[in-house]
Amino acid sequence: MPTRGKPGCTTPPDPGRNPVPHPARRRIAEHVHLCDAQLVRLAHPRTCRTGGRSLVEFRIVLLGQVELRAGATREQLGAPKERIALAALAWDANRSIGVDTLVHRVWGESPPAKPRDALYSHICRIRKRLREFVDPRVAEVVRRGHTYTLTADPDAVDLRRYLTLLQQAQTLADADLDSACAAVDTLDEAARLWGGEPLAGLPGPWPQHLRETVAERNLAASVLRAGVALRRGRYTEAAADLQPLAEAHLTAEKLVEQLALALYGSGRTAEAARLLQRARHRLLRELGSEPGPELRRVHEGILARTPISQLLPDSLRENSGAPPPDTLPRDVTWVGRRPVLDRLLDSRSASGDDTRTGSIELLTGMPGTGKTTLAVHVAHRLHEHYPDGRLFLDMRGHAAFQPPLPPEEALSTLLRLLDSRLTDLPTELDDLVALWRTTARHRRFVAVLDDAANAEQVRPLLPGASPAMILVTSRKTFTDLPGVRPTTLDLPSKAEASALFQHFVDGNAVAAPESSELVRLVGRLPLAIQIAASRLLARPSWSTADLLERFNDANSRLPVLKSGNIDLRHTFSLSYRTLTSTQARTFRRIGLHLTPEFGPEAAAALSDLPRDATEQTLEELVTYNLIRETAPNRFRLHDLVREFTLELVKKEHGAEERTAALQRLLRHYTHSADHADRRAYPHRTRGPVPEDLHSPTTDERAEHGDAQQWFTTEGPNLLATLEYTHTHGSARDAAVLAHVLAGFLDGEGHLSTALPHLRRAVDHWSTTREHEPHAHSLLDLSSVCTQAGHYDEAIEAANAALDIALRLPHSAALAAEARHQLSISHWHTAQYHPAYAHQQRVLQYRLTTDDRRQQARSYNMLGMICLHLERHNESLHFFSLALAGFRETGDTFGEAIALNNMAEANMKSGDREQAERFYKQALRISATLGLKSRLAIIQINYAKTLRLSGNHEAALKIYEEALPVLRSSGDLRSEAIARNGIGQVLHALDRSEEALAHHTAALAAARRISANPEEIQTLRDLGSAELSTGRHGQALVHLRTSLEMARRLGETSEVTQTLEVLRALDQAREHRLAS
Repeated sequence: MPTRGKPGCTTPPDPGRNPVPHPARRRIAEHVHLCDAQLVRLAHPRTCRTGGRSLVEFRIVLLGQVELRAGATREQLGAPKERIALAALAWDANRSIGVDTLVHRVWGESPPAKPRDALYSHICRIRKRLREFVDPRVAEVVRRGHTYTLTADPDAVDLRRYLTLLQQAQTLADADLDSACAAVDTLDEAARLWGGEPLAGLPGPWPQHLRETVAERNLAASVLRAGVALRRGRYTEAAADLQPLAEAHLTAEKLVEQLALALYGSGRTAEAARLLQRARHRLLRELGSEPGPELRRVHEGILARTPISQLLPDSLRENSGAPPPDTLPRDVTWVGRRPVLDRLLDSRSASGDDTRTGSIELLTGMPGTGKTTLAVHVAHRLHEHYPDGRLFLDMRGHAAFQPPLPPEEALSTLLRLLDSRLTDLPTELDDLVALWRTTARHRRFVAVLDDAANAEQVRPLLPGASPAMILVTSRKTFTDLPGVRPTTLDLPSKAEASALFQHFVDGNAVAAPESSELVRLVGRLPLAIQIAASRLLARPSWSTADLLERFNDANSRLPVLKSGNIDLRHTFSLSYRTLTSTQARTFRRIGLHLTPEFGPEAAAALSDLPRDATEQTLEELVTYNLIRETAPNRFRLHDLVREFTLELVKKEHGAEERTAALQRLLRHYTHSADHADRRAYPHRTRGPVPEDLHSPTTDERAEHGDAQQWFTTEGPNLLATLEYTHTHGSARDAAVLAHVLAGFLDGEGHLSTALPHLRRAVDHWSTTREHEPHAHSLLDLSSVCTQAGHYDEAIEAANAALDIALRLPHSAALAAEARHQLSISHWHTAQYHPAYAHQQRVLQYRLTTDDRRQQARSYNMLGMICLHLERHNESLHFFSLALAGFRETGDTFGEAIALNNMAEANMKSGDREQAERFYKQALRISATLGLKSRLAIIQINYAKTLRLSGNHEAALKIYEEALPVLRSSGDLRSEAIARNGIGQVLHALDRSEEALAHHTAALAAARRISANPEEIQTLRDLGSAELSTGRHGQALVHLRTSLEMARRLGETSEVTQTLEVLRALDQAREHRLAS
C-alpha cells in the first residue's frame, strides 16, 4: 500500500471479535504505566512453540504472497488453488466453513468435475504443510461433518489483524482528541503489517473481491487519517495525505470535502476552489447529480472566505463529552491601549494556522497597569480558537507569607485542570514536565499564568511543541526564556485614562477638564483610577470637585512602584488618609493576616479590638473598596492593597508590635480550633491548650455553630497558621497547634501536610520531656500514619504512647487509646488476633467508665475484627451496640461509621437488601458532615453492594466519583479498594482488557502500604481478568500468590474464592490443549 495513504475502515471485518481496547490506549500506557510486554500482547499475535524450538511468532501471511511464517522461517505453498484454499480457511480462522463455501472461494463459478475431492486434496496438502511447520496446538485444519476449521489465533492472520487495527482506529477517531491521536498510532501499526495487495497474483472472483474490499478500507483509512490531522489543525499534513488519491476518487465526496478543507486551511484557497469545481463536473458527468449538501456548504464557505473553524463539520471538532475546563475569572470591558490588545489577538487569532508551535506571551509592567485584566480579556476573546480549555493559575510570585507556587505544584494543578482523568501524577519535576508536554502536545488551550515570580518558576510550565497559547503576567521582565515574546504594558494615554474613568463611573456626568485632572492626579494608573471612581460612587453627595479637593490637599505621596511621575502608593494613601484612626489601624493590621481572606474575629485579633467594633470597621472599609466582602462575614484584600498595608504596618508599627499582633492571631486560631475540634471530633483523646494560647476573640461559629463547616471555611487559614508557626513561632506553639488540628488534618484528608508537623511535635515533646503531651502527639501521629498507610510507623508510635501512658499516673484513658490505635493498625495489616486482644483490653477499661462514646468505638472495632474473622453474628452484635452508643451520645460521624459497618456485615451474611438500606443511611449522614474522604470510603463500600447486585453502571459511576477524593487525601488503602472495584466492574461488563490496568494500579497501592487483605483480593481479581483475556501464565502466578498469602494469614473465605478461580483456569488450559 502507499506510504502516505495508510489504512482505515468504517465497518468491522468481524463483528463481535477483537473487542476494541480502551479509547485512549496510548494514554493508558503513558499514565497507568502498563509494562512493555502487555503492550506487545495488545499489538501482536500470540507467540507459539514450534516443535522443540524456543518461543517464536507464528503468522499466516495474506498481505502480498500467501505464505506461512514462524520467526525468520518462511514457507510458500505450491499451486495457486492451494494458496487460495489456505487463504479461505485463514480468513475465517477458528470458524467452521462449509465445503460449498470453500469450493466457491477457490474455483468461483468454474469448479472441477469433482470439487469436493479436489478440495480435499488441497486441504490434505495444507494440513501436511502446517504439521511440518508448526505445533498442531498452534494451527491445525480440523474437519467436522461437512465443514473445515483452521484452528489458529485470528490475530496470527496478518490481514485479519490488519483490518482489526483499522476498525480500532475508526473507533478511537470517533472519541476525544487524545484518542483520535491514538488512532493515527493504530493506523501506523497497521501500516507496518502491509506487505502488498492481498493474495497477490492469485486469480479468481473471491481473491479479487477481497482485494477490492481492502482497497475500499484503505481509502477510508486515508480519509480517517486526514480527518484526525484536520482536528489537530495540521492542514498541510492532511492535504499531503489526500492529494495523491483525489484525481482517481473525485466522486468520493468525503475525501474531496476533507482535501478542500485541508487546502483552504493551509492557505491554498484557489486550489481548493478548483478541486471542488472539478469534483462537481465529475459528479455531473459520471453520476448525473450535483454535489451533496455538505460539499456545497464547504464550497460556498470557501468562496465566501468563511473561517476554517466554522467550516469544519461537527465530526472534525473536538468533543470530549464534557465541557472543556474554564477557570478564567470574569471578563471585563477593556478600554484603550488597542495596539497591544490587537497584537495579542493577532498572535493566534488567524483561522487555519498550521503551525505546531503555539504562542507564549509575557506581560510585564508595574503593579496596577492591568496585566491580569488584559491577559484574562485576551483569553476570553480567543476562546473559539482554543476549544480545549481556558485555564487561570495564580503563581503567587508576590504573595505575602506564602512562597511562590513551586513548579511541581503548578504542573500538577494544570495537568488536573486540562485532563481530569490524570489522577496518578508523578512527583519528580522532570517527570511532570515530560507528562505536561505530552498532554499539551495536541491540545488547543489558552492558559494565564498570573503573577509569576521569575523565569525559573515559569520555564517548566512552557508546553514546548503545542498549539496552546500561554499568557504569563509578572512584575519582572524575563530575558532568559527562549521563544517568549515580552510585552511591556504601558500606562494609558490621557484620553484613554479619562475614558476609563468615565467607564468606571458608569454614566455619571463628569466634566472633561475635571476628569483629565483626576486621572493626572492618580498617575493614569488603571487600578488607581478604579479606586478613585469607586470612592466617588460611594459618596453620592460628593462631586468630582470634592474628590479633586481632597487629592490636592494631600501632603505627601509614598511611591510603591515608579515610572516617571507616576506613583501608585499616592493613590492608595489618598483613600487611607480619609480613614478614621480606628479604620486606619484595622486597615494596617489586617495586612498581617497570613492569607488574603479572613473573618472579623481574625481581624479583631490583629487589631486588638472587640469583635463588634472590628466588624463595623470592616464594613466601612468595604465602602472604600479597600477590601472586598466575598460572602457574609468573609473579607478579602486585593494583593496590591495588601502589599500597601504591609508597608504601612512595617512603617508605623515596630517589630515587637507586629509580632504581638501575629501572636494574637495564632492564639485566636488555636483557641477557636480547639473549641471546634472538641465538637467536630469528640472521640479524640485531647490534652489541654495552655492558658497563654487562649484568646478573647474565639470564633462563635467554632464554639457554638457548625464546627465542621467552620473547619471547611477556615481550612486555608489554619494550614497557613500552622506553617507560619512552624517557621516563625516557637516549637511549643507549633506542637500545640498540630495537636489541636490533628483531627481536622486527618478527617479532611490533609495527610501529607499533617505528617511532618506531627513528627516535629513528637520530637519537641520528647526533647522537653513533657510526657503527657508527648503521648498525645504520638497518638495523633499514629492515627494519621494509619490513615496514610504507614502502618509500621503507626504501630511504633502507638506502642511508644502506650509505654508513656503506663508510666504516668491517672492515664488509663490514654493507655486505652494507645491500645485502640494498635488495634486499628493491626486490623489494617490483617493481624486480627492481636487486634482483637488489644481491643478486648480497651473495652474492659471503658466499661468501667460512663463514656458511652468510647465504649461505642470499642464495640465498633471489635465488630470489624470479627467480620474479618468470619464471626458474622458476633460482628452484627458489636455493630448494633456501637450504633446505639453513637446515637445515644449524638455522635453522627460515629453513627455513619457504624451504619457502614453494619451494611458490610449484612453483605457478608448475604442480606444485600438490608446492607443497601444501611449504606444509604450512612451516605445521607456523611453527606451532611462535609468530610469528603470519609464519605468517599462509604461510597466505595456502597458501590461494592451495587456491583454484587448486578448494577454495574451505577457502581462504576460511584467508584469513579470517589477515587479522586481518595487519591488527593493520600488514603492508599481505600484507593486500592476503589481501583480494584473499578476493575471488578469492568471485568463484569466484559471489558477485561480495561480492568487489567485498574487491578495493576490497585495491587501497586496495596503493596506500597503492606495492606495484606487488599493485596490478596486484588491478586485474585487480577488473575481472573488475565484468565478472561487469555493470559494464562500471568494469571497462574497471581492466583498462586493470592492463595499462598490467604493461607498464611488464615483467610479461609479468600482461600475458597481463589481456589474457584484456579479451577476455572485449569479448565481453560485443558480446553486450549484439547483444541
